[in-house]
Amino acid sequence: MIDTHTTTLPRDHRWVVVDVETSGLRPNAHRVLSVAALVLSEDGTVEREFSTLVNPDCDPGPVHVHNLTRERLAGAPRFEDISRDLAEVLDGGTLVAHNATFDYGFLDAEFRRAGTSLPVQKRLCTMALSRRLELDVPNFRLSTLAQHWRVQQLQEHDAYDDARVLSEVFVHSAALADSLQLPLPVVNCRGRKAVYPDSVPRVACDWQNPGRLADAGLVQGMKVVISGSTTTPRLTLAARMTDAGLDVMNQVSRQTSVLVCNDRMVQTGKVRKAMALDIPIIDEPQLERLLAEVRPGVPKVATVVDVVPQPVAHIDTPIVIEQPAAPAEAPAPTWTLAGRKPKLWSGRRVLLLGGTHLDGVLMRSRITQLGARPALNFTAAVTDVLVLDGGHDDKRMPRVTARQLPVLTRDDVDAALERGVVPPHMRLEAQLSAPVLARGEVIDLPAKNTSWAVNVAWKAEAVGDEYDVDVVAFLLGPDDKVDTDDDFVFYNNPLVDDGVVELTVDGPSEQCVRLDLAGLPEDCHRVAIAAAIDGDRTFGELGAVSVSVDGDDTTAATFVLDAGTTERTMVLTEIYRRAGKWRVRAVGQGYDDGLAALVARYGVEVDEED
Repeated sequence: MIDTHTTTLPRDHRWVVVDVETSGLRPNAHRVLSVAALVLSEDGTVEREFSTLVNPDCDPGPVHVHNLTRERLAGAPRFEDISRDLAEVLDGGTLVAHNATFDYGFLDAEFRRAGTSLPVQKRLCTMALSRRLELDVPNFRLSTLAQHWRVQQLQEHDAYDDARVLSEVFVHSAALADSLQLPLPVVNCRGRKAVYPDSVPRVACDWQNPGRLADAGLVQGMKVVISGSTTTPRLTLAARMTDAGLDVMNQVSRQTSVLVCNDRMVQTGKVRKAMALDIPIIDEPQLERLLAEVRPGVPKVATVVDVVPQPVAHIDTPIVIEQPAAPAEAPAPTWTLAGRKPKLWSGRRVLLLGGTHLDGVLMRSRITQLGARPALNFTAAVTDVLVLDGGHDDKRMPRVTARQLPVLTRDDVDAALERGVVPPHMRLEAQLSAPVLARGEVIDLPAKNTSWAVNVAWKAEAVGDEYDVDVVAFLLGPDDKVDTDDDFVFYNNPLVDDGVVELTVDGPSEQCVRLDLAGLPEDCHRVAIAAAIDGDRTFGELGAVSVSVDGDDTTAATFVLDAGTTERTMVLTEIYRRAGKWRVRAVGQGYDDGLAALVARYGVEVDEED
């Protein structure tokens, strides 16, 4: 049993739990409406608080979600008025937030508008921590985790109450991670090495693309690309166009409205493509004249989804808990794969200890055939442990014994495959879970859900300076090539089409590609998601990679890819259209060459003269 109120948080961090309420989803276009920051002491109690509404003097957005009307915000301070006090609370701290990329991004943008910088170097995402722990929950919403840890939630989407709830969720989760000897998923916010050069940072545009430049001039929402040298520094020129409501892109595509180039005789790749597509080309003086009179565009309509709070029980006393049961009101999903009956070991998580790399590859494949999911780490979800040669000497065996987990042998797995035998010492109860795909296997995604997150993770203990893993995505047309380099999603280009596809780095061994399938362009037939290891390290050294395709309420499919040996890049999965449906394929195709060769296969080009 774990008493989270007597354990201590790791002392090498100053933990600051943060929550923000915002007028929308994009930091560069929307604003912070309220912010709360709670500094935690070593025992997990709150030692300092900061909380305030913020008046951004703009449309507050989804009032039905956060209840922050213009009238409520009218008397609140502006962000620049609170920035110094908030910076003092955050200074030197590790920011803890639920979907930390979101909160960090908004605070970073607000501090920049205030003429200063966010004094945070590290952050921890509690969604990533919950996934690493493999908690037995149907989804990773804050309200769901509050029920799981039996934390009372008083007012959902209130910055202070959400921060209070999250602080308790974090303390419980950190205690469980400590008991499992799992490192916390802390990431550096700055200073990461770029994996691919990007000339102009992408900023989401609030206006619909009206098409090509015509005699009437520029219209907000037009997609503009710059090629070659400019009199005004390129980033400054791009910022001016963005402020005018134009959508500044890095590469020419069929959707490009106009190309800015001072010397079209210099045949850069962008100029050649613009000419081939009959895209207008103007020089910088022409652009300056057109920028003086940019016509209003048509706003994009954002879809806001109501979040209905779930009822929670009132708990007044501390809870001593190890692994709570899932809430009774959340029924277990009843997935089947292509109409098949659940397999013999469906719902089980099996951790392998000992054995060689080839032993592990073989036994994980057999475990998958039985319907179980191979576990990468010793987590709260592990139901059984398969011990191979040398596994009894593993440092995790004392914890396996303490939790009284069934210990399986190679013979148990073979008997289950060959004769359908369930070992007598294996607990028969196991919740049904999402299908576990074998390499090459395919499953249809439920049509009712168009928003999916492809979560990629690898063994937490393998993280270190020697492994620099990058997850990337490609939006592919009928020819299995990108239409433009902007359809290549990676660390320096994490956002496509206002978040239709978005990459987030949630931990040192967790990265996520979020997709809105309904928002993908019609000519995008396939999204390929891959991973690359920088330097000379290989997937054989990194070990197994776990992929989970998660919707808002449940998981559609999971699979583990561990057949890598000398490969430095690997295509993990593909999500593609087939007969009006979206499908997921577990791929696991590896290559010995690096990221540059991988992106070239998908048609990504970089012209140094551009």
